[in-house]
Amino acid sequence: MDSCASQREYTQMRSERFRRIREVLARRQPDLTVLMDRVNKPHNFSAILRNCDAAGVLEAHVVPPEKGLALHHGTSAGTKKWVRVRLHREVASAVSHLHASGFRVIAAHPSDSAIDYREIDYCQPTAILIGAELDGVSAEGLELADTHVAVPMLGMVKSLNVSVATSILLFEAMRQRAAAGMYSESRLSPDDFDRHLFEWAWPSIASKRRREGRPYPKLTEDGDLIRE
Repeated sequence: MDSCASQREYTQMRSERFRRIREVLARRQPDLTVLMDRVNKPHNFSAILRNCDAAGVLEAHVVPPEKGLALHHGTSAGTKKWVRVRLHREVASAVSHLHASGFRVIAAHPSDSAIDYREIDYCQPTAILIGAELDGVSAEGLELADTHVAVPMLGMVKSLNVSVATSILLFEAMRQRAAAGMYSESRLSPDDFDRHLFEWAWPSIASKRRREGRPYPKLTEDGDLIRE
């Protein structure tokens, strides 16, 4: 293959990837999120981010465990590039931030007051609060949550793996939102859409521009940089 043909193939692949990025970003839901309350196993943390990406979550919130937490690359499939992770020092400040942003916080925990997870209207701004693998959502998180929900179970085990439970709730939210047409067009403001689009398409340049305090360059329809 000659160099001109190779360049054409590369340009086509880059253009197709940019179109895919635009399509995925257009379905992101700025008012659907997950708050992880000290989830302490890297493979579960990574799997939850992957679930978020699949359901169109734009940003996830994390209260990390005391020893910190790292992504498990075998299960994350690079999703941290596509789902922004916002860190909080404690669950109280995280819930306060979400409430101030208009979210209702739903704790996934089989408490005595928990209702069936399918009874929730996920078309409202919703944050799903999930806890650590052994103890679940912290007592403080349960107190601050607006509602508790549980997945009905028929066996001897009382709870599901945290990443599995999260996927069930997120896909119920996705089902409801898809039926309501909430994935049919972008729900981001034009400025937010353009900003995320550049950060997804050109992450290294975006990072450099942020450090320098400079605006992002404009992009062509195919995702190429418009030189300044």
